[in-house]
Amino acid sequence: MSQADWDRRLHAHGYRITPQRQLVLQAVETLRHGTPEELLAEVQRHAAGVNLSTIYRALEVLEQVGLVTHSHIGHGAPTYHTIDEVTHIHLACDACGTVESVPADVLEPVARALRADRGFDIDVSHVSFHGRCRACIESGRNGRH
Repeated sequence: MSQADWDRRLHAHGYRITPQRQLVLQAVETLRHGTPEELLAEVQRHAAGVNLSTIYRALEVLEQVGLVTHSHIGHGAPTYHTIDEVTHIHLACDACGTVESVPADVLEPVARALRADRGFDIDVSHVSFHGRCRACIESGRNGRH
């Protein structure tokens, strides 16, 4: 999404693109998936005076206007990422910590079965699976160091 798209989205909801919001958006795009603390570290590479409360306030606004969303990928703080055109799920490697985004349509057979069998419509936008990535399996790596 371009700077102009960010501006339009914020203006449509009565907000403006402040330097802090711009820095947070850029940090989310750079990291692809980041906790507020990770985003703070990235933002502070460019603006040392920004603090964690600024990050949280910016994320709240950016989530309200639909520019970012969060998932609970691990224990602790939520992980923020930009909203893609294609809904995705997360594959989180418990050995090396990488997070991979996969199109959510891989869960469509499960979603159809749950709708048919249980009358339940799942929200796949917050789904994450934990395990080990291909590289860690192939190298025999089992846990985080």
